[in-house]
Amino acid sequence: MRVKLKGINTVSHTAADGSTTKYFYHRASGKRLTGVPGTAEFIASLEEAGRSVAQARGTGTVMWLIRQYCGSRQWEKLADSTRAIGRLNLNAVEAKWGATPLKHVENPRSRAIFLRWHDELARTQPRAADNKLAALARVFSWGYNRGHLTHNPIATFERAYGSNRAELIWLPEHVAAFDGVATPELRLSLLLALHTGQRQGDLLRLPWSAFDGEAIALRQGKSGRKVWIPCTVALRTALEAAPRRAVTVLTKADGKSWTKNAFHNAWKSAFEKARIAEDLHFHDLRGTAVTMLSEAGCTPQEIATITGHTLASVTKILEVYLARTRSLAQSAIVKLDAHRRNAK
Repeated sequence: MRVKLKGINTVSHTAADGSTTKYFYHRASGKRLTGVPGTAEFIASLEEAGRSVAQARGTGTVMWLIRQYCGSRQWEKLADSTRAIGRLNLNAVEAKWGATPLKHVENPRSRAIFLRWHDELARTQPRAADNKLAALARVFSWGYNRGHLTHNPIATFERAYGSNRAELIWLPEHVAAFDGVATPELRLSLLLALHTGQRQGDLLRLPWSAFDGEAIALRQGKSGRKVWIPCTVALRTALEAAPRRAVTVLTKADGKSWTKNAFHNAWKSAFEKARIAEDLHFHDLRGTAVTMLSEAGCTPQEIATITGHTLASVTKILEVYLARTRSLAQSAIVKLDAHRRNAK
């Protein structure tokens, strides 16, 4: 049975000796295909020709720009977890806008179209809507800086999701409640977070080799910054007493290092048992650490060297977290009373 090959041109060539040879060409690309129809070589050649057409057709589109961005050094410098989340958002962006020509992106009216898409998503998923548009905005920004776009139409936009965690810090009663129900392994993770101000991912990866008996030295996964953290007496005592069952400081009860999901589930279970009324997250321990350091008299510069924040980030955190802490309010009144007495 003869089967007509779709998208393929067949050319017959008759040699001087009368023999006939057939050549096959991919119609869309014009590329000559190798092998005989039905063989693995022929199929591979056909697929490669098809990919070349798809790539050519995608040049100058949002999909093409996303591909360029994901192959850039700026993308490669991001932490693995950041790239994983970013890829999910960009997949959604590509499904919606991938075929859009960049010349349409540059049209002054494109901003309203992108914002309308954001608004539609935000009706049911405001945070996801913000993340998707922010991912697209980063691609456009990269494209503008590389000369692929004349401007970024969504360089700024009003976010739909607002999260005010100004009062959500771990107070002593919260720590006590969590410690009362948590396993020794989780209690150590809580202490490490409070006394170092580091992210969960960095603490879960923290090796024993980073602790020299006096301080902890590590390179942060997200920012790449190196930090050196002198240990408090409480943290040093806890680390010296902790069993060294794995390469990492933090482990499960069986001595194996935590996976992200396993730690999340164990932490969530202990938090629920603690019956803490406030909606506190592990990430709030980082802001709490900044607050504790400030209450202890540390300057923003000193705090930044320990937690690895930029000075601007520390200042912003202090503006949010410290305005409502009781101890600082009391300290402010004591200083005000002292100032008034000295002024008389």
